[in-house]
Amino acid sequence: MNKGKYVYAQIVEFLPQWKFDNLVLKYKGNKYVKHFTCWNQLLVMIFGQLTNRDSLRDLIVAIDAHSKKSYHLGFGKSVTRSNLSKANENRDCRIFEEFAYYLIDVARQKRSNDDFEIRGKVYAFDSTTIDLCLSVFWWAKFRKHKGGIKIHTLYDITTQIPVFVHITTAKVNDMNAMDVIPYEIGAYYIFDRGYVDFNRLYKITQLDSYFVVRAKKNLQFEVTTSNELDESTGVLCDQRGFLKGYYPSKYYPEKLRRVAYYDKDMNRTFIFLTNNFELSAAQIALLYKNRWQIELFFKWIKQHLKIKSFWGTSENAVRIQIHCAIIAYCLVAIVGHDLQIDRSTYEVLQILGISLLDKTPINELFTNIDTSNVKEQNYNQLSLNFF
Repeated sequence: MNKGKYVYAQIVEFLPQWKFDNLVLKYKGNKYVKHFTCWNQLLVMIFGQLTNRDSLRDLIVAIDAHSKKSYHLGFGKSVTRSNLSKANENRDCRIFEEFAYYLIDVARQKRSNDDFEIRGKVYAFDSTTIDLCLSVFWWAKFRKHKGGIKIHTLYDITTQIPVFVHITTAKVNDMNAMDVIPYEIGAYYIFDRGYVDFNRLYKITQLDSYFVVRAKKNLQFEVTTSNELDESTGVLCDQRGFLKGYYPSKYYPEKLRRVAYYDKDMNRTFIFLTNNFELSAAQIALLYKNRWQIELFFKWIKQHLKIKSFWGTSENAVRIQIHCAIIAYCLVAIVGHDLQIDRSTYEVLQILGISLLDKTPINELFTNIDTSNVKEQNYNQLSLNFF
């Protein structure tokens, strides 16, 4: 079926071009454009992500080396450093942002499963900071002589797909990003202790959603009832009660649950607060353990996609590149699912990255290549062993 097509051209077929074209029309992305369209720009950016190009110059050199193949790869005929730079600087980043969210929905539907012990939607929320040179990225103010951005991410634990990505300058407090999370009724939201804001946590309760957050050491808690414990589970206490102190009790006036859990592998005790009273204390601890998956996701994309070094200096260019990284991640997940490739996301990305200009059908590509020597940390195993 795909005989004679480059691997990259086969991958591109998994992208819904009709949806992208509608977004381009919505934001007039191709206005006054004759040759290098938004679609060409998207394919060039994804190619740069999959081939792990370090800079704009590096990306253009790689494309120029295969200029005779540009038409078949979907790049168009005017891929120059200046064209790509101007496109990333001037074209509306919302085109790529909304397309990324569309692919996120597609990837989540395809990868939905019931493997997780706790039924329902389970999300972890956290941020990662990317340091930038303030003299180059003048808009990304962080400290007096330092720049940076934060990528606030809501991560679906069951599908291992980022659901929501909010990009801000690094000086924005993590708790402020809780205001823009698209909460869902009945879903579980897992936070680290940097997100202990009782006013915002109470809003989650009012939305009929659940949260699990690691408590701070200075927590004042008045116990009203306490459950019997099974020491073999590592649970030290399972209590119900109310917050003490003027502002905590004012911001969160309803009953809360306090769970203390001892992790014997780390020889540490962790204290959690939650508004869920149905799950067992061990399940509450399990939810928080799986928060580690978002840390692994941040580590993964920083190592294997380009979100630390940027191919443009404007805020618009940075946003486009980050959204294209998310698009590339979802694209790899969709390809792996649709072709029933029984390999990790890392292996799929590695094989595709070194084979984009081959003319082998993708299924044969994964059948013929031995990845037994490819080492990748197992998400599920790590998430159950570390906090």
